[in-house]
Amino acid sequence: MGKVVMYSSVSVDGFVADENDQPGPLFDWLTSGDVALDESGVLKVSRASYDYIRPYWDQIGVTVVGRHVFDLTDGWDGKPPGGMDHLVVVTHRPAPDGWDPDAPFHFVDGIEAAVAKAQELAGDRLVEVAAGDVGGQVLAAGLVDEVRMDVVPVIFGAGKRYFGSVHAQHLLEDPDVVLQSDRVLHLRYQVRH
Repeated sequence: MGKVVMYSSVSVDGFVADENDQPGPLFDWLTSGDVALDESGVLKVSRASYDYIRPYWDQIGVTVVGRHVFDLTDGWDGKPPGGMDHLVVVTHRPAPDGWDPDAPFHFVDGIEAAVAKAQELAGDRLVEVAAGDVGGQVLAAGLVDEVRMDVVPVIFGAGKRYFGSVHAQHLLEDPDVVLQSDRVLHLRYQVRH
């Protein structure tokens, strides 16, 4: 079974979006470089970011997100972002009316069931859990192995927190990756279990 990794770009003060669910400049580093990150030609990063992010993306088998993110993105038009084979949506509601049942999205009630489904689908590949409320719940349940953050030099002051509403202390190991790039600091921590 592959590792479970909590991941997102984040402001210096710990937010993944502002109070209006907008990422603001959090993803500017993904479009301001000179090395294509994928085939779209839209995502272009610095060489240092590419060398760090591309191998990580290539290991991801499934991404887990909350229903809120799914709804905000209109379900990515039925195509998981980043070329994922499957996407697991944590929700208490069924798929939207008219949703294509053949789209590689799995609507699962509860974080434990969602992570189990994602691990089943991912096999030996990584399970990525989007930071925010769902990511925080997965961390609090002891199901996260690694925390990755792309820290962007901006302060939001308020908004959607990287760790959601986690109210307990969770220990991480010292960072095993600290990589400075253009307009982003890549950090990786192993979670103490």
